[in-house]
Amino acid sequence: MSWEKEIKRIKKREKNALKQGGSDAIKFQHKKGRKTIRERINYILDSNSFDEIGKIAGSNNGTDDDFVPSNFILGFGKINNRDIIIGGEDFTLKGGSPNPAGLRKSIYTEELALKYKIPLIRLHEGGGGSVTGSGGSADRPKIPNSEPVYARNRFQALAECLGIVPVATAALGPVAGLPAARLVASHFSVMTKNSQILIAGPAVVKRALGIEVSKEELGGPDVHLRSGVVDNIAEDEEDALDQIQNFLSFLPDNYLQEPPSIKSIDKINRKEKLLSSIIPRNRRKPYDMRRLLNLIVDNKSFFEMSKLYGQSLITGLARLNGHTVGIIANDCMFYAGAMTANAAIKLRRFIDFINTFNIPILSFVDEPGFMIGPDSERSGTIRHGTSAISCLMQSKVPWASIIVRKLYGVAGAAHFAPDSYVLSWPSAESGALPVEGGVAIAFKKEIESSANPEQKRKELEELLSSRSSPFPRSENFSVHELIDPIETRPKLINWLDLEIKTRKLSRNKFLKTMLP
Repeated sequence: MSWEKEIKRIKKREKNALKQGGSDAIKFQHKKGRKTIRERINYILDSNSFDEIGKIAGSNNGTDDDFVPSNFILGFGKINNRDIIIGGEDFTLKGGSPNPAGLRKSIYTEELALKYKIPLIRLHEGGGGSVTGSGGSADRPKIPNSEPVYARNRFQALAECLGIVPVATAALGPVAGLPAARLVASHFSVMTKNSQILIAGPAVVKRALGIEVSKEELGGPDVHLRSGVVDNIAEDEEDALDQIQNFLSFLPDNYLQEPPSIKSIDKINRKEKLLSSIIPRNRRKPYDMRRLLNLIVDNKSFFEMSKLYGQSLITGLARLNGHTVGIIANDCMFYAGAMTANAAIKLRRFIDFINTFNIPILSFVDEPGFMIGPDSERSGTIRHGTSAISCLMQSKVPWASIIVRKLYGVAGAAHFAPDSYVLSWPSAESGALPVEGGVAIAFKKEIESSANPEQKRKELEELLSSRSSPFPRSENFSVHELIDPIETRPKLINWLDLEIKTRKLSRNKFLKTMLP
């Protein structure tokens, strides 16, 4: 006896599921310039690699014609032939606000990433919970507690993922409530220019606080790129998905593996003459740190993260002779590179991420110290900065520090791990305080009593500047090498190759001890 009747029902429901919220809903989504969730998945994955799970999960009123698919899509796929798990809300069905099956599928996405230890991608566009409960209506509200225990424990797998596998997320439209919480629980997040991230929408804000505000004013890119809620901005959906692909290319599948390497077409011994003059002799004149970085790492490999948050500190990923490295650098264009509270928070989060996936660090140092002043004190800079330094001191990844200019104050410690390889450029200077501030404090009476206070101040600054020279540090071996800046790339590549070989030997030795 055949099961043809039931098989036809399955096929019919699968066909209905592909219609999502219906042709009108899909047209409306396209009219807003946004793709459907399946279109997004097909764009980011290798062709024909999506293996959907739970396609016919949903609800109906007793007949297959009334079947309504769940509004969360998930499945396995491949990116550059690499296994990943992917999921996201279907905005064409009730604005992506989770129905019971959709919520279960969302959680299961994270559980699959943990089980198979493969990267997790979540593509978000949807609202949070409804006042009627998941799947309810105004005339027949659903009792919230009727959800099974499995669905109520919404964050356990999510939290575990962050310590096990790379998690990348995108806001591709309005994202509110629970989806917004899942969006930010990631190692990398990106939002499009026409997306918003909200704890609650304008109507709820107006009702609770009496404030009228648009979705863009409440949670648009101008708000959240500077709040640190998301890392990067994307011109459009394709750009957002391309950034996720790029981000994952730097990372291993999970914390148990080493970061991936690719064959580099860049020259190991490339020496850029511009590096010898990129730091101005005038200590007050700024320069372009990003240009400096790109002259050292593999050509066009630098991928910056959180550019508009904590702007005095640059963080990102790059490649050095094909190997993945993390980048930390001061940006003298903002507060002269001083560490603000936001920069310290950004640094700690980045170090946690780097340590999770065993990524070596290159730290380019131009640190004048903690940011000072009333705003800095109110924002708790010293607490956040000290917390970042404490996190750094527990770092176990290979670490190289290149002192390119200033190294002053307690904040200077935020650029050196316990076992750092330290290079210094001839433009480097160091001390307890920057020369200008130190002279003003230590020689206040002497300057004020001078016949020419301004001239006296300059003389003292020049004297102390000569004492902050990198040559004495090199002579007493406070740095490992004082180098011509053009030698930086080959020096770092030689160091990194040795670190990688040593780590492989240690790893193999460890695995042998684990074998029976």
